[in-house]
Formats: sequence, structure tokens, C-alpha cells
Amino acid sequence: MTKHKFEPSRHLIDFHLAGFAYYDGLEVIDELKLGQEVQLLCEPDNPHDSQAVVVLYKGKKLGYVPTEKNIVLSKLLYFGHDIFDAKIQYKNIESHPERQFRVVVYIKDNRN
Repeated sequence: MTKHKFEPSRHLIDFHLAGFAYYDGLEVIDELKLGQEVQLLCEPDNPHDSQAVVVLYKGKKLGYVPTEKNIVLSKLLYFGHDIFDAKIQYKNIESHPERQFRVVVYIKDNRN
């Protein structure tokens, strides 16, 4: 009998992109494909949420990580921990703007 070593998933969180209709997403909507990398940046000076995490693509603001899911990401990003890979997980431009894009966040695998 062969024993299989448990390998935990790198998946940390996934979410629908909040506020897509209010920012720069329409400027790059045709470039946003499944698996496309996006960047996460904490925004501690945000007047509505001091733990806000903005989602960017090529410097364009696409929206935010929803408030109920941003606490851990915000703290780690604030203190300079660049340990995440974030990608477009879902795209449906026929949906309501708050449901058009879903982002998945993975923990980077820095093992040698």
C-alpha cells in the first residue's frame, strides 16, 4: 500500500470584484481573461474602509476585495508581505457589474 503525502491547496480566498462599475475596468475589460494576473494593494487611507484592498490590472483600478473578506489580506499587504498570486477566476460581462468578475487569491509557493 502506497501512502500519499497530503499536499494542502495554495487557495486562500476568492471573491466577486466589488465596485467594478465605478473604476477603470471598462478601459481594460477586453484584456481581462480567465487566469489573467491582477495585483493587490492595500489602501489604508481609503475613507470608507481603512482595511481596503484594491485590485489592479496594469495600473488600472478594477475594484476592491469585498470588505467582509479583506482583513487578512490587508494586514499582510500593509506590512509588505508579497506572498499572493491573484488571478481572474470568472468572467461574465452579461452579469450585473458586481458579478462580472471573480478573483482567486493563492499563497505563493516559495519552496525550493
